[in-house]
Amino acid sequence: MTDPRYTKLAKLLVHYSTRLKKGDHILLDLIDVPDEFSIELIRASRETGAVPFVEVRHTRVSRELLMAMDARQAAAVRDIELFRMKKVQAYIAIRGSENASENSDVPGDRMQLYSRVLRPVLDYRINKTRWCVLRWPTPSMAQAAGMSTEAFEKLYFDVCTMDYAKMARAMTPLERRMKKADQVRLKSPGTDLTFSLKGIGAKMCKGDRNIPDGEVFSCPVKNSVNGVIQFNTPTIYAGTKFENVRLEFKDGKVVGATANNSKRLNEILNTDAGARYVGEFSLGFNPYILNPMCDILFDEKIAGSLHFTPGQAYEECDNGNRSAVHWDMVLIQRPEWGGGEVWFDGELIRKNGMFLPKDLKPLNPAGLK
Repeated sequence: MTDPRYTKLAKLLVHYSTRLKKGDHILLDLIDVPDEFSIELIRASRETGAVPFVEVRHTRVSRELLMAMDARQAAAVRDIELFRMKKVQAYIAIRGSENASENSDVPGDRMQLYSRVLRPVLDYRINKTRWCVLRWPTPSMAQAAGMSTEAFEKLYFDVCTMDYAKMARAMTPLERRMKKADQVRLKSPGTDLTFSLKGIGAKMCKGDRNIPDGEVFSCPVKNSVNGVIQFNTPTIYAGTKFENVRLEFKDGKVVGATANNSKRLNEILNTDAGARYVGEFSLGFNPYILNPMCDILFDEKIAGSLHFTPGQAYEECDNGNRSAVHWDMVLIQRPEWGGGEVWFDGELIRKNGMFLPKDLKPLNPAGLK
């Protein structure tokens, strides 16, 4: 018997997130996902009159390919993937790996090569298709969240099928404020950072790109970032877990970077010239997500959080920075995490994770649940 939550989530992804319609081609990129949900997603796609195509992957198999990846193979993969991506109007990726660190022992130069060469596929998908990316709940995710598997599954489906249309209405004033903002200042324990958003724009994320969702993002003017930021949540990049990441900026560039694994951190930041500049700044406010679980699709939406992102900028809010890296690093500013402030042009917008202006208060947890 199919879990009714599977059907509900599949319909949300098809009808709301990717807005499938008759004649669309959609690529379903499914990594370690139960067959039962894959089938529900295929059926929901077909009901709209769209044509689903399915790629089934397994992380252990993918790791083996990456272990000996060379430029010739990476280029061939890019050409095949890009050809296929250009044949679809929509894309849904679901990742359900039990081990978030599966690629931790893949040599850094192989990961950098693969990321760099495959970047055109990602850019085309982001900019030219209607896409949505999400994770599938697993016992390892439940463990990372400090929850039982059953309790985490309930949280997952509550978060992923919440009323995103309501959230979208509450986001509009924040998007408007970010579009108008020039000078931003972030303050938290170990953090005092300034930058400009002038002329960059802003974009609200309301369940039509990521599930779960709940953020409004922009991007710093490339050379405007100065100061230091101390992140208080762990982060996994290319299979390696980092904690206590501290970045020091001068005129937009990361000039100092330390963490529990400073050597590997700096290797990633040296991937290319753009990896030491910032490609995104975002405020997160999903009321159901309160604590990090080393899964960026959840962690970047934590209520009362922000993320700051070395690497590639999105076309919607573009400062011109280009990189094979796009690394969302999260800082939680609720009181139990040390608190903090977000200022726009001298106005205190958020304090200790709570929005203060009247037009932004509906984004606080009480207004979204």
